[in-house]
Amino acid sequence: MRDERIENPSARPVTVPALSLTTARPDAWARLSRFTSARIALGRAGGSWRTETLLSFRLAHARARDAVGKVFAVEALEAQLREAGWETVRLATAASSSAVFLKRPDLGRRLAEDSQHWLTEHAGEWAERDLAVIVSDGLSALAAERQVVPTLAALLPLLEGAGWRVGPILVVPFARVKLQDGVGAFLRVRHTLVLLGERPGLGSPDSLGAYLTYRPGPEKTDADRNCVSNIRTEGFPPREAGVRLAQLLMESAKQGCSGVALKGLKPQARRLAGACSTGC
Repeated sequence: MRDERIENPSARPVTVPALSLTTARPDAWARLSRFTSARIALGRAGGSWRTETLLSFRLAHARARDAVGKVFAVEALEAQLREAGWETVRLATAASSSAVFLKRPDLGRRLAEDSQHWLTEHAGEWAERDLAVIVSDGLSALAAERQVVPTLAALLPLLEGAGWRVGPILVVPFARVKLQDGVGAFLRVRHTLVLLGERPGLGSPDSLGAYLTYRPGPEKTDADRNCVSNIRTEGFPPREAGVRLAQLLMESAKQGCSGVALKGLKPQARRLAGACSTGC
């Protein structure tokens, strides 16, 4: 088709009617979004999400997937722990790789044979210990790498100051929560505490969970544990989580139980939290 404007410069330009576009409308709850990282007040454009909302969701989802698939920097974490003054021991579960760990949760709940032999041979050295601490990537290596050291830095001095005897920190990649029961059975310690990466949520790819059990053994269930979860800077800060774990462990030792049987903190435990908020 010939361009009429080229052959006839005096021709009037063609005008196109303006399109009527639906503008994005903010959600009525938008002001509340200042107080939470939850996915609220997303707004909409017509019947669809706004572009900003969709991109934010996809970014959060990608970060969660990356946290699950991230390779655990075991050596780097061990170096940080040793630099902080704690002895470490590397053990292994029956899950030989990340892919196996994700497909076979049961393999992350038990130790590899060589690790079982090591614990059996060294069980006598733990006879006088009160607590075995287990550290793992779990479902988020990012959480372990970021939150473990500051959490233990707040927790262990409180326990040691109260006379607790803590063994070397056991670093065990590809572990599930129940692994602490097997470790406790081998070592016959009074308490086990496992810190591992929680399943990443949208917006919380680096959340650490901590689970403690009194007199651990194969017969223990989740009802016999106490948990402090969402340990991260934007959630339950590691320093405060360490203090809370110290309270729970001391109260568990005092009452001789853990899990649903463990009752609320005593007044002296609340005083401990206040004393440690500035000086621990």
